[in-house]
Amino acid sequence: MAEKGWTRRDTLVGAALFALVVGIPVAAVRMTDTGEAVTDRQRAILREAAQVVIPRTATPGAGDIGAHDFVILALAHGLDGTRAPAAGAALPATVARHLRGDGTLDYLDWLEWQLDTRSQGDFLRAAPARRQAALGAVDAEAFAPTDRDATESPWKKLKALILTAYYTSETGGSRELQYELVPGKWEPDLPFVPGSRAWSSDWTAVEFS
Repeated sequence: MAEKGWTRRDTLVGAALFALVVGIPVAAVRMTDTGEAVTDRQRAILREAAQVVIPRTATPGAGDIGAHDFVILALAHGLDGTRAPAAGAALPATVARHLRGDGTLDYLDWLEWQLDTRSQGDFLRAAPARRQAALGAVDAEAFAPTDRDATESPWKKLKALILTAYYTSETGGSRELQYELVPGKWEPDLPFVPGSRAWSSDWTAVEFS
């Protein structure tokens, strides 16, 4: 019978979420404690992919703030259904080849193979323009109109997790977006000018995919 109370994994998840809220880099939580088998190269590729999704501008990019480490933690704990067994028979060969023995998809193995292939060999050694083009091709295919029964690209979940990581971080939530801890009076009609930032407290205005 399972013991009651928090397990070591529960404690680590809580620590990671606390780190995210207060702005501590998620990398401070040891990724080896999650049980997710991630190579240094896969982590570097995910960091570069995150940085392409949200590049550095007046604020740090997604890779700069450690969004990739949040994604690794999220994948380890099956956030957004990422640990659900895949319907192997219905999967294209380009996805099925990355299934684990238990039928779940190794998202980072899939991403590594996709980006290396599309950058003609080594994504990390490719020029920035080629890296952006490789990820752009993956993104365009993932979000292109498809048949309702078509298999969803794994990139959709990865991108959603990158965006979630960024916009729930201190940088994304209070510097990239506008943040007001204690809202003022209710105003039904606010002026909007080009360059106005969305409010981090207005979830109806934040699109994660």
